[in-house]
Amino acid sequence: MKLAVDSQSKHAHLHGVDFSGTPQQLADQLSAYLARSAVERDIAGGTPYEQRQAVRDSGLLKLLIPEAYGGLGGSWLEIYAIIRQIARVDSSIAQVFAFQFLMLTSIRLYASQAQWQHYYRLTASQNIWWGNALNPLDNRTIARKVAGGYQFTGQKSFCSGSMDSDYMIVSAIEERTGKFLVAAVPTDRNGIRLNGDWDNMGQRQTDSGSAEFDRLLVNDNELLLDPGPLSSLFASLRSLVAQLIFTNIYIGLAEGALQDGVKYTSGNSRVWSGSLAQTIQEDPFTLLHYGEFWSGLHASAILADHAASLLDKAWQQDLALDETARGELALAVFSAKVQATRSGLDVTSRIFEVAGARATTAKLRMDRYWRNLRVYTLHDPVDYKLKDLGDWALNGKYPTPSFYA
Repeated sequence: MKLAVDSQSKHAHLHGVDFSGTPQQLADQLSAYLARSAVERDIAGGTPYEQRQAVRDSGLLKLLIPEAYGGLGGSWLEIYAIIRQIARVDSSIAQVFAFQFLMLTSIRLYASQAQWQHYYRLTASQNIWWGNALNPLDNRTIARKVAGGYQFTGQKSFCSGSMDSDYMIVSAIEERTGKFLVAAVPTDRNGIRLNGDWDNMGQRQTDSGSAEFDRLLVNDNELLLDPGPLSSLFASLRSLVAQLIFTNIYIGLAEGALQDGVKYTSGNSRVWSGSLAQTIQEDPFTLLHYGEFWSGLHASAILADHAASLLDKAWQQDLALDETARGELALAVFSAKVQATRSGLDVTSRIFEVAGARATTAKLRMDRYWRNLRVYTLHDPVDYKLKDLGDWALNGKYPTPSFYA
């Protein structure tokens, strides 16, 4: 990885941060900046243009791209650590930031060598932010063959990060064959309408609303068909990259709740009248709850880091990746996700039991951790991850590669 990134900000006056240093230092600077307005922006919702510009100016959008193509050459272990760090203070920005790497992963795994090298160089040189309109469960967008490419027409839901993006990964069903097509297109192309209709109770600044396509022209050279989705065990890593993104954001969210809880408990919480302790720091039930919180999140982080290390190894194997390595990675990712989901929801909902009634004041907005996590953990049912883990434990069968496994 490159040791430093020069500040190339043309819009520093918008956010006031002059980014410099190693990727970790950049992440520290970015997280500190995002934390200052996280509560107010949770109330406001909508698109955080200024904060997204800060992410661009940090240089971290090219963290996954190898140095040979102008990037920072970060490992997956490093990338997930930074995603988790950002999620502690702003899980919405963490999600759209993480989806940058999911979209770049889609390009790397689905596109030809010439295509992915082109898009990697373009992303690094122009600081491109990628939006998402792939959503394999939503088949309402149909692709019709025309001269030189296809026309995409229809709708897509859950298009996270599409607003204020430069390019998008889009998908459609080919009308004659039913084939699943994936393409990379500029966001400002005619035929794309982003509705900005995301107004959920959590992850309020992810812009995960809907998109509409009206005869969107997709050129043949923009289709990611060679080798295409799920074309090999290596190509199937996309789903595991995504699942580990969710996992690390869940952990970061819960860690943020724990940090806020500790801060509030230490400075404001009172010993209950029936306690024999003199201070809240000595109260046995308070210590018991914090012990449960910490142990659960500590276990989640260890599992997630183990899975990230396995992903780094699998990523290096390329097309030589075999069923065993892919299967062991899937088991590690699913185990981490189950643990992070359970421990995260426990911490974010029960933190008020140790912080106390005053911690529910609206100005603290401490409920945002639970709201964000509750919304995000509904992305795909964790029950199916448990089913896959059970199939391995009982029958010795690895999870079958799919868009979600």
